[in-house]
Amino acid sequence: MDSTTGFDLGPQAAVVARLVAGVPDARLAAPTPCPAYPVGALLGHLAGLAEAFRDAARKDLGPTTDTAPGTAGPPLPEDWRERLPELLGELARAWRDPAAWTGMTRAGGVDLPGAVAAAVAADELVVHGWDLARATGQEYVPDGAALRSSYEFLLAAAQADDRGGGIFGPVVPVPEGAPLLDRTVGLSGRDPGWTAPASP
Repeated sequence: MDSTTGFDLGPQAAVVARLVAGVPDARLAAPTPCPAYPVGALLGHLAGLAEAFRDAARKDLGPTTDTAPGTAGPPLPEDWRERLPELLGELARAWRDPAAWTGMTRAGGVDLPGAVAAAVAADELVVHGWDLARATGQEYVPDGAALRSSYEFLLAAAQADDRGGGIFGPVVPVPEGAPLLDRTVGLSGRDPGWTAPASP
């Protein structure tokens, strides 16, 4: 990622929005590769992070940007099928402003440079997009720029942690020749081979 020019989060936000549209109501209670979040809770988490990173880009600091990771997420809005794509679009538009990538901002209650916040946003969209796709049986092809940013971010985090830990959990070893998405998923603490259990 070139932190001086940034990249467009719009394509990855659009990928996630398409996944949201493909979620059947019957899967809302189904598990995802992220044990803390069944599908419905993951959708609520995506709505909350979309708001938080939208506001981080705008330097509009307050309740949305001050909520620490791991805090109980917001409940899934009743109009989530309409609201979540709207929030993802707002996030993408906010990061198209070059000023979003400069100076300091805040996300998850942590002050950090704008370019780093953008990398975290890309990572959240890439990894949780994979979570949602796997949990609902949808095809997943993330945006290349967002995927590369996510991989670089997670790799740096894992290398900085001498315990071999990742942002989301212990790194899952993946062969070096594996696709970039699999390597990224492994760095996030997920098994790239995870599949959803059969519906009852």
